[in-house]
Amino acid sequence: MSGLHESASQTAGPYVHIGCMPNLAALGAMYGGTDLGTEMITGEAQGQRIAVGGRVLDGKGAPLTDALLEIWQADHAGLFNSPSETRGAADPAFTGWGRQAADGQTGRFRFDTIKPGRVPWPDGRLQAPHIGLWIVARGINLGLHTRIYFGDEAEANAEDPVLRQIGDPARAATLIATADRDRYSIDVYLQGENETVFLDV
Repeated sequence: MSGLHESASQTAGPYVHIGCMPNLAALGAMYGGTDLGTEMITGEAQGQRIAVGGRVLDGKGAPLTDALLEIWQADHAGLFNSPSETRGAADPAFTGWGRQAADGQTGRFRFDTIKPGRVPWPDGRLQAPHIGLWIVARGINLGLHTRIYFGDEAEANAEDPVLRQIGDPARAATLIATADRDRYSIDVYLQGENETVFLDV
């Protein structure tokens, strides 16, 4: 076995959309013509319907045009649509998981979803409403994990265990989306002066 060597690491490459979103890549009507994760609300879901969007930007502020984003979140009651959820039954009309590609020109993305409820931290403290965000793109060896919090949840944000661990209010602010009624906007910076806080999970 001494002649075998570890394979070189690979980036996501420029083709990540083809494998994950074949309909977007115009490869034919796969998955019934709708890519997995593009529709999170599958019926009469409970809770406040919201749109969460923004841009993915590099260290120079230029749009990252080949980013693929996935989100995970609780439903309006703070329950996850997962077999490991033990606190109750999540809303069956809401998947809790979404996938979108950033726009090929502007780096913009948008998820139509439900505003999540609060979820307990392992020690029982309540986390602020938030959405888990994962980003891959050409040149990113490992997917980047971060969170999106809501600007109109100041009291809950002040109590959130993750935001409190960040310490620096200016850094924590990189995770908070601005609110405009039922629309929330956030820009994700991969590097530079305004770099988003990424989490080691």
